[in-house]
Amino acid sequence: MKVCIYKKLGFSVDEVWSTFKKWPYLLKYSEKKITQTFETLRECGLTEEEVRAVVKKYPECVGTSEEKIVGSVETFVELGFTGEEALMIIKRHPQCIGLASDTVKSKIEFLVGKMGWGLKDVASTPIVLGFSLEKFILPRCNVIRALMSKRLIGEMPAISSALTSPKLRFLKNFVKKHEEVLPELISIFNGDCVSLA
Repeated sequence: MKVCIYKKLGFSVDEVWSTFKKWPYLLKYSEKKITQTFETLRECGLTEEEVRAVVKKYPECVGTSEEKIVGSVETFVELGFTGEEALMIIKRHPQCIGLASDTVKSKIEFLVGKMGWGLKDVASTPIVLGFSLEKFILPRCNVIRALMSKRLIGEMPAISSALTSPKLRFLKNFVKKHEEVLPELISIFNGDCVSLA
């Protein structure tokens, strides 16, 4: 029966089953809850095709309350993102729907306010909003700030290079190639000391 609900919303049977395998709880929700979530996402500005894509990527969103979904979009807009950028964030990384607004605000304040990346940079790489500020973002950004203060790199790297590259690639590109300050950079990256930059 639940498969029929998703079929009415435009999913093929194969898409329902592949999404169900990703998150089995997908089929536990009532028809009312499922259609309400779809309607809420559409009211936020997503097309039907985009709503299906969001559900396929992040089926857990079906269980997200209407208030949480709308609140996520409102938080992004309040932080300065355009409505279009807020929707891009949700389409590219739907897990952002589930993030607490305080968490999103503190990460945006740091990435944009302290590091100098633009809102467009964050909107184009929204996965960074799911990373831990203390354990993941700060160590990498402290290395970048140290390199910039020592004039070892001329400009701020792309947010994707700094924050989404695998650890070993980040270390290769931003730490190990600067042998003259390698011990200090490793210490900064490991959190043993904080960059003064």
